[in-house]
Amino acid sequence: MSTDTSLDAAYAHCADIARRHYENFPVASWLLPARMRPHVAAVYAFARAADDFADEPGRPPGERLLLLDQWEPKLQQVASGHPAENPVFRALGNTITTCPLPVQLLEDLLSAFRQDVTVHRYETWNDVLDYCRRSANPVGRLVLRIAGVDDADADRASDALCTALQLTNFWQDFGVDWNNGRLYIPREEFAKHGAVEADLASGRMTPGWKAALAGSVDVTRALFDAGRPVTSFVKGRLKYELRATWLGGRRVLDKVADSGFATFDHRPALVATDVLGIAAATLFST
Repeated sequence: MSTDTSLDAAYAHCADIARRHYENFPVASWLLPARMRPHVAAVYAFARAADDFADEPGRPPGERLLLLDQWEPKLQQVASGHPAENPVFRALGNTITTCPLPVQLLEDLLSAFRQDVTVHRYETWNDVLDYCRRSANPVGRLVLRIAGVDDADADRASDALCTALQLTNFWQDFGVDWNNGRLYIPREEFAKHGAVEADLASGRMTPGWKAALAGSVDVTRALFDAGRPVTSFVKGRLKYELRATWLGGRRVLDKVADSGFATFDHRPALVATDVLGIAAATLFST
């Protein structure tokens, strides 16, 4: 077997993807225990490719769905113990066996990516939260399983944190998502504030839309509160990793509120002073 097709090379390929596409979940962070990094990178590389299929510009929806449909049999192949030539699936197959990982969580991610292609509006909070259940929550549970944690209370806290992070990204990217044809504040929320899509189409972030965004931030804060205990289920470097993730997400949410909920034309982001504060709180908070 050549070096290019070895398991080590497959994991190195996934780690490179993680380093080049660093996002909300710090998949390549030095805070992650060394033994977890290859496995988390394998999961990330699988999800990153599928997410790119769903959002790939220039491809019509049918082609994007076809790419996702072709991704799932490869997952089933390695989940059944069969070898794969694709380095992402070669690494992922070993991770599924070694950790072990529930394949349903990976299938849930693919379900959410398919939904990204076809659904751009949500009627109720239940609809939004169901999307988050499949698009964000599996990531947290997979990280817990890789860490050796399989506990219902830990899963509930992780789900709350992951959903809060996903929602925070929506409110941070409110204007970006609108320009890409997506609106994640559910109709039941913005309608009760008298907000209408025609205002956004005209470029107006009205008081009604700011109130709807404020209400959405309140929902998200409650989820962050419910997710904070997840750090009590892990130890060592991972505890600091999850604490930093919680603090960073909360800080972004605070910046959305501090902007006066004016994220239609402005995307609030962390700056150096925020990062320093998060680092200090990560090390010294309880």
